[in-house]
Amino acid sequence: MKLRLDPRAKLFLLVLSNLTLFLHVSLRTEIMLVVLLLSLYFLSGKTKSGLRMTAVYLSLVAADLFVIPIAEGFVLNFLSMLSVGIRMMLPCVISGGYAFSTTTVGEMVCAMRKLKIPEVIIIPCVTVVRFFPTIAEDYRHIRNAMALRGIATGNMALLRHPVQSLEYILIPLLMNSNNVAQDLSVASMTKGISMPGVHTSMTEIKMTKTDYLYMVLCTIPFVLFLGGVM
Repeated sequence: MKLRLDPRAKLFLLVLSNLTLFLHVSLRTEIMLVVLLLSLYFLSGKTKSGLRMTAVYLSLVAADLFVIPIAEGFVLNFLSMLSVGIRMMLPCVISGGYAFSTTTVGEMVCAMRKLKIPEVIIIPCVTVVRFFPTIAEDYRHIRNAMALRGIATGNMALLRHPVQSLEYILIPLLMNSNNVAQDLSVASMTKGISMPGVHTSMTEIKMTKTDYLYMVLCTIPFVLFLGGVM
């Protein structure tokens, strides 16, 4: 059986992940939290995504432990600082990727309404969640059209032909993004998301013991850090 956390628990984990960046926690505290967050990918059946995230994080940790201490020169020091910055932001990326990839729009709306979040915040959030998958779909269509015409074919073609990438991909996406945002906003309004009164939902969410347990487990590294143990 695949693990499926409540959207409110996912939001709590996302806040904890951002605290690792703002509080500048120790590396051991960060690793403990990242291990718990990466475990969610494997427990929820997203093994490939979990393996990719694990490989990236382990590479950055290895660079922090073995490469950065002996780095010399401006270029190596710059790359070292860049590596540390990316590593510190990865917990946010990991928790955010898990939350958005395992939460439907209906669950998200239901969770925010249970948290008594105003509708003026819910509507933009729903639009943003629907926006990026739509843009990704447009990108795939553009790439398929380019491949059909023999333009910038291959995995590294976009890097070898930056001008073509700007002309055939970035500009159409920017022009289409405004239309996508307007269409999604109109679709949300058409479905009555902005209507006053009490809203009902076909999606049912409920906090379980597993949600509370995982929230406690992910809080433990911060308690140990703030207590001076780690």
